[in-house]
Amino acid sequence: MTRNGRLSVPNRRDMLKWGTGAALSGLAAGSLAGVPPAKARAQVREADVIVIGAGVAGLAAARRLTELDYDVIVLEATHKIGGRLRTDRSLGASFEVGAGWIHGPDGNPLSDLARAVNSPTFVTDDDSFDVFAADGTRQSRAAVFTAEQRLQGLAARIDATLASDLSLAEAIRTIDPAALSDPLTRWMLSAYTEFDTGGPLERLSALHFDEDEAFDGADVILTQGYDAIAAHLAQGLDIRLNAVVEAVDYEAGDGAAVHAGDAIYESHFVICTVPLGVLKAETIAFDPPLPQAMRARLQRLQMGNVTKIALKFDHAHWPVDTQYFGLMTSEKGRWNYFLNYRTFSEENILLGFSVGAYAAKAEAMHDAEMTADAMDAVRTMFGREVPEPEDVRLTRWSQDPFTRGAYSFTAFGSEPQDFDALARPVEKTLLFAGEHTTFRHHGTVHGAYLSGLEAARIIDDELWEG
Repeated sequence: MTRNGRLSVPNRRDMLKWGTGAALSGLAAGSLAGVPPAKARAQVREADVIVIGAGVAGLAAARRLTELDYDVIVLEATHKIGGRLRTDRSLGASFEVGAGWIHGPDGNPLSDLARAVNSPTFVTDDDSFDVFAADGTRQSRAAVFTAEQRLQGLAARIDATLASDLSLAEAIRTIDPAALSDPLTRWMLSAYTEFDTGGPLERLSALHFDEDEAFDGADVILTQGYDAIAAHLAQGLDIRLNAVVEAVDYEAGDGAAVHAGDAIYESHFVICTVPLGVLKAETIAFDPPLPQAMRARLQRLQMGNVTKIALKFDHAHWPVDTQYFGLMTSEKGRWNYFLNYRTFSEENILLGFSVGAYAAKAEAMHDAEMTADAMDAVRTMFGREVPEPEDVRLTRWSQDPFTRGAYSFTAFGSEPQDFDALARPVEKTLLFAGEHTTFRHHGTVHGAYLSGLEAARIIDDELWEG
């Protein structure tokens, strides 16, 4: 076409809309054939790309594609954005219901985002801690240091001697049979390894559980709330809340149709960023079914869990300058690590963690029962006279139907490639993103963010044919 004697070149968005509209006309007709009348009358909406999930991965992908002039719609199943990045301020300080730290801030893209929203950060000092035995006896620094050396030696021996994969628990029993019987070493394996990975020792891959990568620098928290990053990424995006995706129909060269309630969203590409736990539960029907190799990878990977409880008191009953408190609970993973809010806040809050297999056990408790369970740990450390908390907040990520866990881990029998292969496009139309699609940075917010950028790059550099 011409305008004022010049050739008018359509922009990328126009070209995509023209191409997508033509390509999807056949798919829409085919996908509605045989569908009940209520579905057949569903409102059909079009976009260049549909992103499923408004967590960090979905927001990162949508933002980058929008900047590249794609027409993007984000479908979020819940009533708020952020996914597993969620902040509760009702205790007077930011309680991170989900992700709590920027792990390794040096060179981490999340540090740039934190600066963009002027979010103050605080370094949580890993060297500031007290560790207590199951009877409440405070452990000496020498004893803790000796256990750390034993743990480092154990990890080195596993790396040097293991020829085939075992569960981490079995590998430890094979190489150092007494390690899991030593209370301090056992505590470290839970409070450090099970917390870091999200999985119990009995299910972690001894070959691969610690082979991922990290950025440099001491971990930091965002004292005014991690959710500021999600809000920043969401600015200007077309996000549809309470849009529960039930099915995705896709076909190479013919785009996709995403079914969410009474609406059908047609697009040339779909980026699915729901957590691994949701994919494993198969609550979204894919037509055609996902490739068998991909389904096998999803089966091998596992969704881990960490349960938190924030206990607010009228005043501090513990050393206010100590960053962390560890408790060698008799049951592995039971409220064995606490973060002291007084190091960065005026609020008298202890944040307790249950990890490994005990996380699911804690989440099966009623609120009062979970609180009593955590308070027993607090009183073991600081005395039976510690009163009841004046307020409590707790988490149950494994019971949330839209997460079904906290973050993915490298399970016994899985391989790094199982993560990375999930990021490959299916039929040049359907893509997946999220922390579970990158072995290098799985289980982290920055891994989710980078995976979203990678999905956007694949669409723009490899799949778009405009």
